[in-house]
Amino acid sequence: MTKLPSSLQKLINEFSRLPGVGPKTAQRLAFYLLKQDNIDINSLSQAVANVKNGIIFCSQCHNMGQTDPCTTCTDEKRDHSLVCVVEEPLDAQAIDKSGQYSGVFHVLGGVLNPLEGIGPENLQIESLLARIRNQESGITEVIIATNPSLEGETTAMHLSKVIKAQSPNVKITRIARGLPMGGDLEYADDITLIRAMEGRREY
Repeated sequence: MTKLPSSLQKLINEFSRLPGVGPKTAQRLAFYLLKQDNIDINSLSQAVANVKNGIIFCSQCHNMGQTDPCTTCTDEKRDHSLVCVVEEPLDAQAIDKSGQYSGVFHVLGGVLNPLEGIGPENLQIESLLARIRNQESGITEVIIATNPSLEGETTAMHLSKVIKAQSPNVKITRIARGLPMGGDLEYADDITLIRAMEGRREY
């Protein structure tokens, strides 16, 4: 059996490690790049190499940005009394894109998943509680917008419990069931997100 050149096989292996990319897709991507000229490949490799260098994670909300604090946290036009808690930065971007939310965000960096060893200490939960406890922040409502998956629901219940225990006067709401069970905020359309935000309820 003819073996692929080691450099090409290594590229296929690296592509295969990406989420949602199987062996066949990895091969197609590798062979596609092989056909491109050096300028295209160099631009791609430079973009991949610089992706982490050009991104800063906000020390307040833990969202991606180019400054710390991020532009969302420093935007005086936003309602800073309203905090929407999401799993990942792309979830915050999806909600913001709907145009129906004017508050600020808090990115957890994942969800609780005991089977994978992800507990409360592995997420940005303590920093969220610190933001709520800080009287200067003026937070009056926390919207829990984790994905409607088993892990997302578990995380939502945990957040509700710890927030109520430490800050009983803060209103806790959960986005409505405008999203399918097992779906991701990142891929939801604007109408679905608008309905989910409008139909949120106290948790």
